[in-house]
Amino acid sequence: MRLILMTGKGGVGKTSVAAATGLRCAELGYKTLVLSTDPAHSLADSFDMELGHDSRQVKPNLWGAELDALRELEGNWGAVKRYITQVLRAQGLEGVQAEELAILPGMDEIFGLVRMKRHYDEGEFDVLIIDSAPTGTALRLLSLPEVGGWYMRKFYKPLQGISAALRPLVEPIFRPIAGFSLPDKEVMDAPYEFYEQIEALEKILTDNTVTSVRLVTNPEKMVIKESLRAHAYLSLYNVATDLIVANRIIPAEVTDPFFKRWKESQEQYRQEIHENFRPLPVKEVPLYSEEMCGLPALERLKETLYKDEDPSQIYYKENTIRIVQDNNQYVLELYLPGIAKDQIQLSKTGDELNVRIGNHRRNMVLPQALAALQPSGAKMEDDYLKIKFA
Repeated sequence: MRLILMTGKGGVGKTSVAAATGLRCAELGYKTLVLSTDPAHSLADSFDMELGHDSRQVKPNLWGAELDALRELEGNWGAVKRYITQVLRAQGLEGVQAEELAILPGMDEIFGLVRMKRHYDEGEFDVLIIDSAPTGTALRLLSLPEVGGWYMRKFYKPLQGISAALRPLVEPIFRPIAGFSLPDKEVMDAPYEFYEQIEALEKILTDNTVTSVRLVTNPEKMVIKESLRAHAYLSLYNVATDLIVANRIIPAEVTDPFFKRWKESQEQYRQEIHENFRPLPVKEVPLYSEEMCGLPALERLKETLYKDEDPSQIYYKENTIRIVQDNNQYVLELYLPGIAKDQIQLSKTGDELNVRIGNHRRNMVLPQALAALQPSGAKMEDDYLKIKFA
């Protein structure tokens, strides 16, 4: 299966690009699913038809779906939801309030990952296109496997063992006082089973022969800045980007004086997009005179984007992490385009290297060759952070 994640700042047109990409893949004979994991779904509006949690056929070889976190919660984590609801009711909340609060923050991102993994395992589709949430939420989604793994290893697994041993002894005293039971084995096992699925998905997300991210941007200063940060953070999580789509460029035939300054600024920002994202290929899409809504409009966008190309190809194979041997030293190279060295904080604890850029952090489990060594210096060179170990 080929997995393509479309992301970008909110409102840049990533849903339209995802839908048009799905149309072209289906046209080439690939069985294709376009899945929206954005809590604020707009895929149904783009296709101009009703879509729901279950896959619905849009046209031959093409299906669409919009993730329903409530359905995923009930189907995959029903025991946990029922237990949280029981606890909330014991605290005085009833009915809908308890049901709603049982959905913990971040569930949408978790279930988006689980749904992706399920489709990958089932192998029903040749191409899975994810119309993901705006960049900030999408990056949080991509960091879940590693962050979740850290909590599971450090806290949850020991707690799970302690809970299983103490439950028979404490339950007779606890329930009359608290008004609810301690979590049973089914409830305690569910989060770890989820983590195992997400950990398995991490191998798929970081395999640049299977998974690619495509960043949709506009020729505007704030949008470009966010896209550049997103590219660097994706690289930090070892997820490869293979294409940039510069959307809503005012066509040359628009000569109204009202657009003169806008066109001049766009020309400058177009050059910045090509320069700042090099060597990634950039596809440019004009600002259309009509809304990108419905299949006829998406067909036009598809022709502009791909013509005779196969969108499932890998446009650029990006290597985000490399380990090289330099004389008697190992050098870990992290691809962090556009990030200055003074924005990066490094620390090492045991066999983990902690890399922090702004509010994004990655705890990298080092290979054995590096785990026993200590960082002896770091420098930025050709968009790579090169960390020496000695």
